[in-house]
Amino acid sequence: MGCFTFCFDHSSSLLQSYCDKCVIVLSVSSIDGPVIWRMLTYPPTRRALLVGCGLQMFQQLSGINTIMYYSATILQMSGVRDDRLAIWLAGLTTLTNFLFTLLGVWLVERVGRRKLTLGSILGTCLSLSLLAVGFLMSAQHSPPVTFHPLDPDISNSTCSKYQLCEPCMLDPRCGFCYRENGSTLLASSCVPVNKSSTEHAAWGRCSNSTLMRDKTYWAYNYCPTSFSWLVLLGLVLYLAAFAPGMGPMPWTINSEIYPLWARSTGNACAAGVNWTFNILVSLTFLHLAQYLTYYGAFFLYSSLALLGFAFIYGCLPETKARRLEEIEALFENKLCSCGASDSDEGRQVEYIRVKGSNYHLSDNDASDVD
Repeated sequence: MGCFTFCFDHSSSLLQSYCDKCVIVLSVSSIDGPVIWRMLTYPPTRRALLVGCGLQMFQQLSGINTIMYYSATILQMSGVRDDRLAIWLAGLTTLTNFLFTLLGVWLVERVGRRKLTLGSILGTCLSLSLLAVGFLMSAQHSPPVTFHPLDPDISNSTCSKYQLCEPCMLDPRCGFCYRENGSTLLASSCVPVNKSSTEHAAWGRCSNSTLMRDKTYWAYNYCPTSFSWLVLLGLVLYLAAFAPGMGPMPWTINSEIYPLWARSTGNACAAGVNWTFNILVSLTFLHLAQYLTYYGAFFLYSSLALLGFAFIYGCLPETKARRLEEIEALFENKLCSCGASDSDEGRQVEYIRVKGSNYHLSDNDASDVD
C-alpha cells in the first residue's frame, strides 16, 4: 500500500501492538495473488467475510423472496377465493414493504446497525410463526369430504380416498369441489383436477361446463377457511419487520466491514451468496409446501430466522460511527463477539492523514499539529 503508520502513545505495549498490526496489514495487502485468497488467510477479513456472507444467507433463508414472489399465491393458499382480491391484498403487503423501508432509513443512524438488524430478524421470526399458525388453524379446521360421486372414474381415483380437504388440497392431482350456503359447506368432495387446466375438475359438477352453477365452487391448492385474515396479518407484520432491518442492513454492513483492498471482493462474494440462496429458497418453496404442508414450510423458515438471530447476536459488532481502522479492529478476536465493538470505547484515538500515512497522536503531540 506504500504507507507507514506512526503510533504515539503513553503506553509502550500499546505502541508495540499498533505497530505490529500495521506491519501485518501492510504485508497482507501487498501479497501477490487473488484477493479472495488474501482475505481468507488474514483472520480479520476472513471473519468479516463470514459475517457479511452470513447476513446475506440468513436474509434469504428467512423467506423474503418466497413472500415477495408468492404473496398472491400464499393468500390464495390461505383461502382467499377471488383472484383479483388476492392480487390487491398482495399489493397491500408490497406497500407495507415500501413504507417500512423508509422507516429503516430514519432508524439506521439512530438505533445502530446491530440493534436494528437484531430487532428486524426477531420480528421476522415471530411473524413467520404467525403465518404458520394461520395455516395450522386452517388445517385443524379443514372441512370434511361429505359427498362421494358415483362416477367410476372419480370413485376409483386416489382423490376419493381423502376424508378431509387438507390432504386433498396437498395432492396436486386433486381439488375440492363444494357448494356453499351462507357459511355452511354442502356436498363437498375431493375430485381429480383437469389435466389441461387447474381451474376446474376433470369430471362432474365442478367441471368447466358446470362450474359456479347453484353456488358450486372449485378450490384447487387451498381449502375454504375463516382464518385467511390471520395469514394476511402475518404477511403484513412480516414485511413490516423485515423491511427496515434485514432488507437493507446486510448490504449496508457489507459496505462497511471490509478494508479498502478487500471491499469489492467481499461485496461480490456476499452478493453471490445472496443470489444463490435466493434461487434455492424460491425454487424449493412449493415443494416444501407440498411435503411439509404449508404451516410446516413457514415453521421451517421461522426456525431458520431464529438461527439467524443467534448468528447475528453472537457475531455482528456495531459499526455505526466507526472509522475504517476501528472497524477492522472489531474482527481481530479469534471468535466473533457481540461485545467486540465496545472494547476500545473508553479510549479516544485521534488520526490525521499526511501524504497517505496515518498518525496516532497522544494529547502532548496533538499540540504540534498545524
